[in-house]
Amino acid sequence: MIYFSTGEVSKKLNLSLRTLRYYDEIGLVKPALKEDNGKRYYTPENMLLLEKVLLLKATSMSLEDIKKIISQITIQKTLAVHKEQLEQNIKHLQQSLDYTNTLINTLKLEGDIYWDQLLPLLSEENQSLKQQRKKKVLEKLFSEEEQAALIEQLPKMESNPEQMAKWINLIKRIELCFEEGKTPYSREGQLIAQDTLILSNETFKGNAELADKFWEARKSKETSSDLNLYPVNEEVMIFLEEAILHYEKEQL
Repeated sequence: MIYFSTGEVSKKLNLSLRTLRYYDEIGLVKPALKEDNGKRYYTPENMLLLEKVLLLKATSMSLEDIKKIISQITIQKTLAVHKEQLEQNIKHLQQSLDYTNTLINTLKLEGDIYWDQLLPLLSEENQSLKQQRKKKVLEKLFSEEEQAALIEQLPKMESNPEQMAKWINLIKRIELCFEEGKTPYSREGQLIAQDTLILSNETFKGNAELADKFWEARKSKETSSDLNLYPVNEEVMIFLEEAILHYEKEQL
């Protein structure tokens, strides 16, 4: 029979000696052998039991509940529970990564980030409510086919860095027009209109009807917020609309 000392078990499983003693005291995992001097020794079977405990503990299950079911759990069930926990961890990490990318793109656009923009990173409930509102608005304004196209094709603040950069640069160019006193009908304004139409065609893959429906929704500050789109200054939207209308009129 192979035995492992408490020191060896502690090192292999990254458990403190105090934790091993506590598990022994509450009858959760008892060592196979305990000498008169108090030294404890564990078998490979004990080690496996300890690994089960660690996996279940990682799911936030209480030691009391673990003790009740530990002897009844098969390796398959243990791995299934562990897999579920890993999937939850991945989901939370992806949410954090998405919001971090959003903040990076916001910083590029705004040049600053306010602390209240960090709060959703800590609130899963807030993110869930946003997703529910977005789903309701999409269902109200667009067909199922259009919804699928928008979800796939629209640039997102949390991803699509190259595509987002193109839209961000357009907004910055409009803001420069404001600073320099240039109108939507100026040469720069018309170049912005042309680039916007090219980018829109690229984004919506030539679906002009879907593009028009989206831009109508985009004009509404409330709808844009519900769709979780980056809030664009109303003056920017007006400038862009006037520039595009003038450009299209000139092309007739």
